[in-house]
Amino acid sequence: MQARAMSKNVGMSPRKMRMVIDLIRGRSVNEAYSILKFSKKAATTPIEKALRSAVANAQQKADAQGTFLDVDDLVVREAFVNEGPTMKRFSPRAMGRATPIMKRSSHITIIVDEKE
Repeated sequence: MQARAMSKNVGMSPRKMRMVIDLIRGRSVNEAYSILKFSKKAATTPIEKALRSAVANAQQKADAQGTFLDVDDLVVREAFVNEGPTMKRFSPRAMGRATPIMKRSSHITIIVDEKE
């Protein structure tokens, strides 16, 4: 029973998100929840939201097929962060110059599956 969740246009740079997503890849769902709960990184909030969505999608998929799904048996099979659109802004500097400011965004994809 494989299910996925995607969260698009999250307003945080992919580099910061990948540091957190690497911690939960390949772990059980309960272990991933505890890692995200006790991590101090700001990226844990949108990643946890996407993980909860993936688990809910797995439960809905199991209900539609008429099978029983134990959430404790789910594992994070794949988890990755892609780069989203970048907003480009400019900040004024001395002597009439301007400095670019890149406001990056990301797309989170989490795929959960049952243990084998």
